[in-house]
Amino acid sequence: MIRLGAGLAVAGVLVAPADAAGDLRTFWNALASHCGQAFEGVRVVARDDRPDLLQGDETLIVHFRECSDELLGLPFHIGPPDSDWDRSRTWRFTWAEEQQRLELRHDHRLADGSPDLENTMYGGLSIGGDAAVQRFLYTERAAEDGSALGWQIEIVPGKRYTYGTFSGEEWTWRLDFDLTTPLDETPPAPWGFD
Repeated sequence: MIRLGAGLAVAGVLVAPADAAGDLRTFWNALASHCGQAFEGVRVVARDDRPDLLQGDETLIVHFRECSDELLGLPFHIGPPDSDWDRSRTWRFTWAEEQQRLELRHDHRLADGSPDLENTMYGGLSIGGDAAVQRFLYTERAAEDGSALGWQIEIVPGKRYTYGTFSGEEWTWRLDFDLTTPLDETPPAPWGFD
């Protein structure tokens, strides 16, 4: 069981208690402090249980593009070495349950800008962490051993942004973005956005 503080157990994971709201607000503000900037990253952990989205030689960029009190939209751009950019993905953070939890959704678009109806807006609610790390539970799936599955996001302002997936206590996929050096130019809008 993942020990993230006192709270209600859900699918083998302890859900953060209501007093974690301060950590969530600090986490949100740390993400928002990079608004308008874009950063390069690298794949740190590759998938070993299914085909990986990445080969490991792509240019990866996260753009802290859309920022309001209700939404943080972070497009994820993938630049394969020998083909056009994939601008299909945006990570969307919003407030849920009267701002006591965060929600992470994945907005996937086709190249024409229309939603990828078979693979979009999946995600989950925050289940705990602290001001620098939050986990989001994928309630529709569990690992073969029954372990919780979801996403883990880490933010160290001005240093590192990490996006990845977990099973139980282990990373199953991980991207690290270097926040020490913003790109001189931000990427174009993701597919489907102006």
